[in-house]
Amino acid sequence: MRIFLRSKLHKATVTEANLEYVGSVTIDRDLMEAADLAEHEKVLIVDNTNGARLETYVIPGERGSRVVCINGAAAHLVSAGDEVIIMAFEWTDAPRPPRVVLLGPGNHIDRTLDEPAQQEGVLEGELYR
Repeated sequence: MRIFLRSKLHKATVTEANLEYVGSVTIDRDLMEAADLAEHEKVLIVDNTNGARLETYVIPGERGSRVVCINGAAAHLVSAGDEVIIMAFEWTDAPRPPRVVLLGPGNHIDRTLDEPAQQEGVLEGELYR
């Protein structure tokens, strides 16, 4: 078995960084569902703004709020306004294309890619910028 990318929120904008909260990342329930993220699931967060990388777990935020709030000590690494990628992984012998949720301004879903044909031509372009 190997660990493969299962899903990610790509180019999310951090809406808040709360140093006083006890750990985790708060994500709008709509965004969680779009990316197939579960409550308390471990995620890797990469900050495109400053290069920081961290692991934490997901807690659900208010549906429709578009919130992506970095909580606890991670707020020292990621600030409100930073652009991040939030990734979930899985152990499997049979990998499948990951579900990729591309976000636009205000954390609105621009489009979702979860089939190889949808990802064709995007891999070298917007997906990895």
